[in-house]
Amino acid sequence: MTAAERLVILDRDGVINRDSDDYVKSLSEWIPYPAAIGAIARLNRAGWTVAVATNQSGISRGYYGEEVLEAMHERLRQLVREAGGEIAHIAFCPHGPDDDCDCRKPLPGMLEEIRRVLVLNSLKGSWMVGDSLRDLQAGEPMGCRPVLVRTGKGHRTEEKGEGLEGVMVFDDLAGFVDWLLARKGNKEPDLPSESSGR
Repeated sequence: MTAAERLVILDRDGVINRDSDDYVKSLSEWIPYPAAIGAIARLNRAGWTVAVATNQSGISRGYYGEEVLEAMHERLRQLVREAGGEIAHIAFCPHGPDDDCDCRKPLPGMLEEIRRVLVLNSLKGSWMVGDSLRDLQAGEPMGCRPVLVRTGKGHRTEEKGEGLEGVMVFDDLAGFVDWLLARKGNKEPDLPSESSGR
């Protein structure tokens, strides 16, 4: 199995921690899902690499600065380390929707950054896990396999049902990791049953 096929890329807000329609603007507002932290560590212990790609337009909007974002990410890294894991890279986009950048999801710029930092020829066969359609769309041109979780905005995304053909759906990140690690010999997966996903 190639390195890319042992890579899981995660959106942050709504996948790893609670999301907020008012933005996560401070370290005190950054509230992780305990099961997600444990899931990341379990992936690492099973030989998987985990990276994060997160839109953070609150920086462009003036709600918080990059130093606040870094404090959140250092806390994330610390919690994952304490659980026995490691996050290989965190890519973030500080721009707003009108800034004409190439990194804000659904554009794939942050995933290209992850590919470059991890020195991979491509991301084909890796997994992109998010709670919104734009997360999954960012992974599509890079060859990532799409996974939607129902935490964060995931329920709303699933109810809309747009662009979810071929997308696997799980209740949360821990549910996806349970399924991923249970595959026999880590071969190409069968689609999960209705009880475990879409």
